[in-house]
Amino acid sequence: MKRKFSDYGKAGWVVIIYCFLMFYLYIALINDGTNVLAGRAAENIGCKPSDILQANGIAGIFAVIGYIISGQVNNKIGPRKTCGILLIISGGAYIVCGNTDSLLVYTAFTAVCAAGLLSAGYVAGGTLIARWFPKKKGLVMGYVTMGNNTASATFVALYTWLVQLTGTIKTAVIPIGIVTAILGIAGWIIMRNDPRERGQNPDNVSDEIYAEEYCHEDDDGGWTIKKILKTKEVWMAAIYTGLLQVCSIGVMSQLVTRNIETFHMEEGGAIMMMTILAILALIFSWLIGVIDDKIGTKRTMQFFCIWYAIAFVVNVIAARQESVSILFYVSIFMISMGIGGSGNFTVSLPASIFGRHGYDKINSVLFPIQGFVTAWCFVIDGMILDQFGNLNPAYLLFAGISLLVMIMVSFIDEHKYNKDYIAAQEHQHLADKKEG
Repeated sequence: MKRKFSDYGKAGWVVIIYCFLMFYLYIALINDGTNVLAGRAAENIGCKPSDILQANGIAGIFAVIGYIISGQVNNKIGPRKTCGILLIISGGAYIVCGNTDSLLVYTAFTAVCAAGLLSAGYVAGGTLIARWFPKKKGLVMGYVTMGNNTASATFVALYTWLVQLTGTIKTAVIPIGIVTAILGIAGWIIMRNDPRERGQNPDNVSDEIYAEEYCHEDDDGGWTIKKILKTKEVWMAAIYTGLLQVCSIGVMSQLVTRNIETFHMEEGGAIMMMTILAILALIFSWLIGVIDDKIGTKRTMQFFCIWYAIAFVVNVIAARQESVSILFYVSIFMISMGIGGSGNFTVSLPASIFGRHGYDKINSVLFPIQGFVTAWCFVIDGMILDQFGNLNPAYLLFAGISLLVMIMVSFIDEHKYNKDYIAAQEHQHLADKKEG
């Protein structure tokens, strides 16, 4: 099937842009915004920034309960309404996080906000992507995860400016929360759960191609929660992609702080370096998506993991010099590719294995496992920072995790349950048989 980079249809681009914005907000509010929020929230509450990091980790673990609930809601009412409800709740919860003087309240509402934003982006948004772009999801995720990198490039500076403008974190969080809720309302009105509601076939292919290369069954694949939990590919996809997110979020959530304390950069320079890294990551998000569509998700992940592991090791070597050196810039360039690509696989790998039939059911179980694994990034950063006073051991751990994922992903059958790929193979087999 011939594929064009922009051949998604107008309605398809609306889906991509909407998911882009949800991914932006997730990274902005939950991950990279921690660079600004952690210290100031700690001042409000009267605790150490490392306590906030560990509270974020605990919140992320409890947010798994929210992922489970959101997955079931998504199954019942569909991704359009689910996204709307979750974004409205998340916007309100974020305002509470910036205004509370209680660590317990902060942790509880961070859990609500994390559960809402991640579920909106990955549970409901992932369902939209799997339904609209079952075979083009690699490059589509490249475009969507540019939201992550755009947030990394812009949000810390925007957040810092808002704090300076308003004078306090308590007022700075209010417009951010309101914008999040407005996106939820807009999505509820504009979005559609299935491309055929907008007169398009999945992947915006022609009727002829759809007839020949796609499965026409509209069932849910016969998946039940018991069957999903007993399927090893569910656990493999969830754990491997979750581990890669541990590496990426573990880096980005403390990148500004690390560059100031380890490489002795000024705050403005550290924020600028984060912005540059994120801009590079925008390019790499797209590139990883192109590679994914060309050679498949599994082989792309293997290459990616080797690259990522080398990047972490180079950064630790650079940190031993305790100043900005050529190795530092090399590591930043290499890490930017990792940041740009890791988010792609969270949807791309499960969508490759299971396809669009029953994806909402599968992801309602798979994503909570994925989210539980990812949440440990904050705990790891906080514990290592307390124990060693720097994040070098964490970076070495991230390198080891990347290599482990590279090995383990080799054992995945990339399209085992994907009915669209199976249908295309059967059609090709019959065509070859006729020619022979």
